[in-house]
Amino acid sequence: MKNMTRPFVFAGKALSLILTLFFLGTIAKVHPQTGPQNLSGELHGAPYRIMVPANWNGTLIVYAHGYRDKANHPGEVDDRSANFEGLEPTLLFYGYAVAATAYRDNGFVVEDGIQDAKDLTVFFRSQVGVPNRTILLGISMGTMVAFKSMEKFGGIYDGAICGCAIGAGQSRLQDNNLAASLAYDVLFGMPPSWGTPGDVRNDIDDESEVQPKLFSEVSNLANFGKFEFIRLVKGMPGTGLFTPPPAGFYPYYVFATIGFESLADLQIRAGGPVVQNLNRTYSLTAAEKAYLATLGVDADAILSQMNARRNISAAPAQRNFLARNADYTGKIKNPVLTMHTIIDEVVPVSNESAYAATNAAAGKQDLLFQTYTSGVGHCKFTGLQIFTAIFAMDSWVRTGVRPTAAAFPTAFGFVPGFVPPPFPQP
Repeated sequence: MKNMTRPFVFAGKALSLILTLFFLGTIAKVHPQTGPQNLSGELHGAPYRIMVPANWNGTLIVYAHGYRDKANHPGEVDDRSANFEGLEPTLLFYGYAVAATAYRDNGFVVEDGIQDAKDLTVFFRSQVGVPNRTILLGISMGTMVAFKSMEKFGGIYDGAICGCAIGAGQSRLQDNNLAASLAYDVLFGMPPSWGTPGDVRNDIDDESEVQPKLFSEVSNLANFGKFEFIRLVKGMPGTGLFTPPPAGFYPYYVFATIGFESLADLQIRAGGPVVQNLNRTYSLTAAEKAYLATLGVDADAILSQMNARRNISAAPAQRNFLARNADYTGKIKNPVLTMHTIIDEVVPVSNESAYAATNAAAGKQDLLFQTYTSGVGHCKFTGLQIFTAIFAMDSWVRTGVRPTAAAFPTAFGFVPGFVPPPFPQP
């Protein structure tokens, strides 16, 4: 999950049409005049930006950004910008107030992000005015901020939109990433200088150490089958569950799947190794094994080696750190809308199955709506899709009426009726 700072692609006339139709069909409760305003600064070390239009419609969108690499190697510079990824011109034009925080640090800062988003929302209320509605928009790692915030601060946020959502939670996400790194170690071998799949070196640098080795390996097309094994054992869809990935997806997905710097950052914050596989059995379907066999890969032999190494564990304190930061109860207090590309190389779409199950176990399924797009890649949403989600959520919190699939048309790249695969065990 390298920097998630420019995930959206915007479209022109079609976007203008959907915006017009939305507002013609919605009677907005206009908030008392408080704009225009353009505020920026720092709150508890977290840079922020607030923008309020003259025609504020009473809805505030609070943006929680995705993972940003921490500049802890020579030549790197921290991105400390509080921005809206290009969303703000359209949102402001149609009357939305927007607020964004850069968090107080870069890296895996979910705990800080939750507090920083809350602080910014409270600050907005004191400095600008109390919104009629506050919607939290989280992308990638920002979805962990959003999911946890909806459980903790239901009185502050009226709804949340989670794009490319990490719905399985932090513990299961990291343990599933371990499946990919363990498979890589079996197939290609991790240099001792990197550490081990369960305990990488804390100061490892993906760009200077990991990616050069990967580049030489993916450049050899004879290794395609091996990387397909890694993709499948992690549970990452290609064009289906076991068919080859679409054109252009390989070799890019390899660099997104095999990386250790973000794990190292998490280990530092937790005070030690965080991943484990004690209750995991690595397996593939018969169809996946048959597909790999056509590529010259003996899946059973590799799985046998991986299952012989189900002894990776983390101390309770480190596991508790993961759970406290971003494992979920599903006990949300207000509506949550998730949106996911079906083919996501960083956060597999099976995360949506995991969150739906958690949510249903808490008896809150009426407060969740999930939709899917045909985009290829992590958070590769069009502007049309982002604004469709925003308008659907705004309508939901205004009216109390849950959206239907009709609000997400196929003409905009949505895929109605898609059912995500189950999240890999456990």
